Amino acid sequence: MQSGILFLDKEAGLTSRKVDNTIGRYFHTQKVGHLGTLDPFATGLLIIGVNAGNKALRFARDEEKEYEATLKLGVATDTGDLTGAIQEEQPVPALSQSQIETALSSLLGKQIQIPPMTSAIKVDGVALYKLAHQGKEIERHGREIEVYESQLLGYDASTISFRVKVSKGAYIRTLGEELARRLGTIGHLVALRRTAIGPFRVENAQKLDEIDENSLQNPLQILSHMERFELDETTYQKALNGVKLSLPSAAQEVLLIYRNQAIAVYEKDGEGVYHSLRGLF
Repeated sequence: MQSGILFLDKEAGLTSRKVDNTIGRYFHTQKVGHLGTLDPFATGLLIIGVNAGNKALRFARDEEKEYEATLKLGVATDTGDLTGAIQEEQPVPALSQSQIETALSSLLGKQIQIPPMTSAIKVDGVALYKLAHQGKEIERHGREIEVYESQLLGYDASTISFRVKVSKGAYIRTLGEELARRLGTIGHLVALRRTAIGPFRVENAQKLDEIDENSLQNPLQILSHMERFELDETTYQKALNGVKLSLPSAAQEVLLIYRNQAIAVYEKDGEGVYHSLRGLF
């Protein structure tokens, strides 16, 4: 059974789940998942786990994501992007580069963002976008996100292209709407591309039709931030059976490795002994 991690450059028009299903059919497995959903209209980096690689996704570092987006000014949609129905139109003021850059800079830092109704967040087990498709709108709680970097990439009289690096959980559609508001108008995204998840960049990813049996990569790539402990034959057998271990480490979580393969993540308990948190084989 083949296992590993795929770095995929998703094309527009595909749901992240459909990508998973396509990958699953290719590798003859249902054990496929992804790190960070992309909207169907969006393109860019998806990190996908296959079989044992799927188990490793939980421990990957994805606190930061980078996007490039294009915002159309003067028109608001009910989804915040080009897939939605037009709700309102407003004049677009004449904007200078300095004004746009100032507005982008004002987005930096922490802020409370209310998730859109068209998001995949679940309320009582039902995704918000499913409720939205039924014509329902419910109260959503705001959550703190952070914008670490922002950069103007280009603009004309009615569109702005920009790059942002944001914390996990940030919605770029909502950020685009807020940018339009700070520029004295309304807007929606007409393009969105994820260019990075943590240290991993889309330039090193493959298109879906390029994937083959050689595309799977060692899950250790996305676990490089974790403290590692190399197992010998005895401790390897114990780890396979989830036996508690005494390890010479101060870390709360430790990645156990045997012959360059991720075996398990162990967590320190209150007595200083490590127990199995998740097998990765």
